[in-house]
Formats: sequence, structure tokens, C-alpha cells
Amino acid sequence: MPCNVLVTAASRRVALVEGFKRAVSASGGGRVVVTDINPLSPAVHVADRAYLVPLSSAPDYLDEIAEVCASESIDLIVPTIDDELELFASARTGFEKRGIRVAVSPAETTAICDDKQRTCNHLRAHGVAAAQTWRANDVPADAAFPLFVKPRVGRGGVGAHKAATPKELAFFANYVPDAIVQEYLDGPEFTIDVLCGFDGTILSAVPRERVVIRAGVIDRGRTSADPALLDLARQTSSALPFAGAINIQCRVVDGRPVIFEINPRFSGGISLTIAAGADFPRLLVDLTLGRPVPPAVGRFVADLWMTSYEASIFLDDDRVRALSASAARRRMQEVA
Repeated sequence: MPCNVLVTAASRRVALVEGFKRAVSASGGGRVVVTDINPLSPAVHVADRAYLVPLSSAPDYLDEIAEVCASESIDLIVPTIDDELELFASARTGFEKRGIRVAVSPAETTAICDDKQRTCNHLRAHGVAAAQTWRANDVPADAAFPLFVKPRVGRGGVGAHKAATPKELAFFANYVPDAIVQEYLDGPEFTIDVLCGFDGTILSAVPRERVVIRAGVIDRGRTSADPALLDLARQTSSALPFAGAINIQCRVVDGRPVIFEINPRFSGGISLTIAAGADFPRLLVDLTLGRPVPPAVGRFVADLWMTSYEASIFLDDDRVRALSASAARRRMQEVA
């Protein structure tokens, strides 16, 4: 049975698009369609089809997505960026009435995870290890330095700074917009890729050590079967209702993993998780087709290393001009 998948804001997510292409091919056929605002985005040129759409902040964004879904007989929507998660979460019921699954967590969950202070406070209130977090003007006088200053809402490590002294804290708290302050977690950093079913059941979890990070994304790393990290994934999925892929960001301090944020979407390093045998795209396609997907938390290849490099796609000028001139709602390309 074919399954047509729409990956929104595809941008540089080539590995994710290719993962879904393999998944639909192995599951009975179908195509992977992407949307983006830029015809030069790499994922546009590896998808089966691509559409030019406005930013998710545009008032007609969801209408544009709905038109693409109707044109392409989409069965599954996979949102990929933080900016659009709450939007799709709020619209999920409407899409499901049309027979389209949306791999997004509930609106309340996405709202909590979009706010780093609210995330940590919610987890701590439910007994899950998370970093102590304060607003910049509420840091207790006895807070131990160093501390970590970052935007309350943001991604990719942008605007994050270590404050070693009260003077540095005061500077960065004033410099960073809408700043929060967290306890400094001194230990190896991990991402735990987690997949939950549409009913919230945790199906898979793969911890990955972020050995080298470039522009907020893992560049070199390895999978880890640490039971404490897998337990943390289970505890987190009990503390918040999730659906689809999420990634938990944590550091291991004195042998204890402590969360500092959660992103309820696919991670930038998902290719390592897929290569380790936890094929999230294939599992999502199977779920969409109504096939049974039994939980398999911890079933993956441990200590599998990934080392990444840049790759390029080359286009002639005529193709670039043609794509750039494409109007919204018009199919930009079809890859044979």
C-alpha cells in the first residue's frame, strides 16, 4: 500500500528526506514531497516533488500546506522546525479528519518545549532530572558559578553563553534577549532520539553522544546503550505526551543524565540513529499505514560512530532561474 509523505521546511534535511524515500519504497511505494521557501535548498533537489510555500508565520501557510496535501494525496505530514510545531499541533485534528496523519506532539507539549524554563520546571515537577532554571532577574544569591545564560526560546545554541562570574552573568543577562539562566552542567553531552506513536506510546530511543558539534548539529558522535539514558527517555515520555520524533538534550554529570531542553521534532543527527537500526521514518510510515509497531526501546547498534562531511548539489543557471521564478502552489520539480 503506498504512503505519500510531506516533509515541511525541508531545507538542508537531506538525510531525513532520503530516509523517508527509503521507507516508502520498502513499505509498498509512495513519494516524498517537500516544501520550502527557497528553491536552492538542498532537500528540494532530492525529494520526489517540491513546492514553494511562504514562511510558517504567513496567515495562509496552512492553506498552502492543505493544497499541497490535496494535490499529492499526502498521508503523513512531518513538520521539522520549531517555528511551525505549535501551528501543526493545533491543526492536527483538522488534517486527521481528511485522513492525513501529522507527526507532531500535542499543542500543550509543543508550547512547553518551546520555552526552556517551562520545560525544565515541568520535568522537575514530575520527578525527571532537569537543570535548575531561572529567569535572569530571579537567580538566587547563592547560585553556584559558573552558570549558563541562553534565550528562553531559541535553537542551535544561538545566544548561549557561559558566565563564570557575577559580572559576566550581569552582562550576558542584559545582552541575551529574554534570557534565562541554568545551572552549568559539566559533563559529556548527549541527544536521545525518541519516537512515540500517535497515541503517545514510546516505541524507540537511541542515545547519541555529541562528541563534536558544529553550528548546533552533531558532526561526530556515537550511539550509547547507557541504561540511565534510556531510563531518562522513558521518564520523559511519561512526564509529557509526545507523538512522532523528539530529541532530548542532556549532559551526564557524575554519572547522572540531566536534561536542559527538549525539541519535539526530528534531530539534525537522525542519520546516526537510522544507521544504528532504529529506522524512525520506516516506523512512522508503518504507523501511518496502520501496521503494528511494537516498542523496541534500546534495540539498536551501540557504539556506532558517525563522522560527517559536507556534500554539494550542482545546478545549472537555467534550472536555478526556473525554480526561482516558480509561483507559490506550483510544483517546483519532479525528480525522475
